[in-house]
Amino acid sequence: MFTETHAAHAPHPTTTHAQWGAGEPHLLIVDEDDRRVFLIETDLITIGSDTGNHVVLEGTKPLHATIRHDEKDEYLLTMHGPGDMNARPIEGSDDRTEVLRTGARFTMGPWRIVFMRAEFADHGRPYGGREGGEGTHQHRQPDRPDYHH
Repeated sequence: MFTETHAAHAPHPTTTHAQWGAGEPHLLIVDEDDRRVFLIETDLITIGSDTGNHVVLEGTKPLHATIRHDEKDEYLLTMHGPGDMNARPIEGSDDRTEVLRTGARFTMGPWRIVFMRAEFADHGRPYGGREGGEGTHQHRQPDRPDYHH
């Protein structure tokens, strides 16, 4: 039986509007012989075979992909070379750009890459991150904070 006393002690969901860059965003990078973790600590990450990239991966194009941290505290992947992506490209985008959510996977040559970010900071779904937990009805979150830093 649900009572007012029970309602007062029920957990209250939180938003996913964490501080700018929170949630330790990083890439898990693997091929048959190598495993790496790359922490995303700048607003632009370049990935490819050229030695000037932040992430250098043999068997890829010189500049194969970029990840940009945007003004909404989202991480956007743009693929400049061939590879699979598991999310929908951004509507209206002429290139292969997608918003990365916790667990998003993409490939480049022999490399499999997974984007990870603690779900409390992943803006994918309100009240609990990408996986939610709020059932099928999505409640609206408050507006995002002003992330200008």
